[in-house]
Amino acid sequence: MTPLDRFLDQAWTDHGTEPAAVAARLDPALSLVTDDAGLAALAHLAHHVLGEHLARWTDGLEFLDQLADRHRHGTATAAALARYRASLRLAGRMADDRGALPASDACRVTAMAAACLCLPDAGRSHALLEDAQARAAALEDTDPGVRALAANANNIAATLAEHAGRSPAQRGLMLQAAETGRMQWGRAGTWKETERAEYRLALCWLAAGDATRALQHGRLCDKLVRDNGSEPLEVFFAGEALALPARALGDSATHDAAVAMARTAFDALSPDDQGWCRQTLQRLTG
Repeated sequence: MTPLDRFLDQAWTDHGTEPAAVAARLDPALSLVTDDAGLAALAHLAHHVLGEHLARWTDGLEFLDQLADRHRHGTATAAALARYRASLRLAGRMADDRGALPASDACRVTAMAAACLCLPDAGRSHALLEDAQARAAALEDTDPGVRALAANANNIAATLAEHAGRSPAQRGLMLQAAETGRMQWGRAGTWKETERAEYRLALCWLAAGDATRALQHGRLCDKLVRDNGSEPLEVFFAGEALALPARALGDSATHDAAVAMARTAFDALSPDDQGWCRQTLQRLTG
């Protein structure tokens, strides 16, 4: 593992709880980039942290400019940097560059800007997400713009599901994003991505206070897992998607069966996967 790989692994681990601390470590990481892949990976992290977590549009643009100026990059990475810059400018109301972009890139930029705004401006995020959906409808299912919309919608839903003190606008955006993710993964994703979108819907409906709808999506998640080989990690999270809404509904039979399912799946996981799943298991069994 290279020094940059180690930096990125730790930064992605820390960024959810310490985004400002990770942002402060970005400049020193510039010296760790040695190739095009590393440049793209660091640009992705910087956009996510400075844009989606901290809404520091100008800082994000300045860092991406430094990164591009200091390192040579290929055509694909140059296009990614252009999308990152365009999404930050759009989110920050600095410029709207989408008219100059191919339709696929314009869809991706719109979806990324929506993700950047889900916490500071749910209203604009909602409008941009609807705009991205309209753009995606004109694309082929295999177009990268469809996958990008699915991924960014999932990120919005996950961020808001974990956000304390959601406003009514954020609640609506959370559910809209979860539904959008499921729709777009249904077009462009594998069974696993579709199943995980059902998992996300279950947790979002539970966060929104509708345990009945949550359990419905938990059952759909579980069915997709069972129909596609019952991989232990997917079984584990299907168990969570069933157990939590069942607990909220007072359905002890479903809850206990789901917890037992998750515990058995946990025992079959690799040590690495057990490490990051253990907290979830404790929440289910505690």
